[in-house]
Amino acid sequence: MKNIVIYTDGGSRGNPGKAAIGVVFCNEMGQVIQKFGEYLGDGLTNNDAEYQAVIFALKKFKAVFGKKMAEIAEVEVRSDSELLVNQMNGKYKLENEKIQKFFIEIWNLKIDFANVKFKAIPREKNKEADAMVNEALDAQVGSQKLF
Repeated sequence: MKNIVIYTDGGSRGNPGKAAIGVVFCNEMGQVIQKFGEYLGDGLTNNDAEYQAVIFALKKFKAVFGKKMAEIAEVEVRSDSELLVNQMNGKYKLENEKIQKFFIEIWNLKIDFANVKFKAIPREKNKEADAMVNEALDAQVGSQKLF
């Protein structure tokens, strides 16, 4: 069994506004394996970005490490979004239609893994994923044309 910790974060400047995600893969000893940041677009909420970060993470895991590795992987997704973690763990209801669709997509992605758990962490323990969000947002702002 392979233990992987994935830190995820999503952020929106303006809510809704310009949004991005950050994902950090770590081994069981906490060493960073790979990290990613990606700009999502405009008109998204913070919750949209948080969910899309998890979707990206699970898809990226399979793309980078392969489906065979996913089948034996024990994955712990750590997020500072209590809403996301509590919804994924069945503690909170899913009332928003868009979030329901994200939830179903994550649920279907989980099937390819040996086990996927969700754990809420304080914001200060999610600094690397947060930094990836801000790098992606800053890069997008910097690349906008004035004319």
